[in-house]
Amino acid sequence: MDNILGGGIETGSITEVFGEFRTGGGEGRALYIDTEGTFRPERIVSVADRFNLNRQDVLDNIAYARAYNTDHQLELLNQASALMSESRYALLVIDSATSLYRTDYTGRGELASRQQHLAKFLRSLQRLADEFGVAVLITNQVIAQVDGNACFMTDPKKPVGGNIVAHASQTRLYLKKGKGVLVIL
Repeated sequence: MDNILGGGIETGSITEVFGEFRTGGGEGRALYIDTEGTFRPERIVSVADRFNLNRQDVLDNIAYARAYNTDHQLELLNQASALMSESRYALLVIDSATSLYRTDYTGRGELASRQQHLAKFLRSLQRLADEFGVAVLITNQVIAQVDGNACFMTDPKKPVGGNIVAHASQTRLYLKKGKGVLVIL
């Protein structure tokens, strides 16, 4: 990933990573906000072992929070700001930035409210990136594109969140499964 991004995840900006399930894959003290309940300390331990790092030191350098709805997800950014004021963090991970928006706001009737709340959340993320010089990594989900152009595309998937997420992210990585390999577009 460092080679692809020309040195790693850029500090002071938002990097979006989206793709098919199980294509995902991080240095320094980190805050991890989990919206789907998928954070696994044992996975962190296996990565630490792979790089001959002390397991407990690695785990001690990760602050973890579980978000349960979009308002809670936004409130956790306020708590993250307080933590960053007390101690230096290098990375803030939101996994996944959009999943709770898909459940808290349903149907076209709530689209405007959803996009406004999502925009506020992303602005708050950018403020943290600017204020604390932290790299922000958000994961995103993909959905099938069902408009008339989908039949002409080789890959009819698109990231959730539309232009709101696209414009907030300075870097976007699309992870896709290939034949036995991971392809980054």
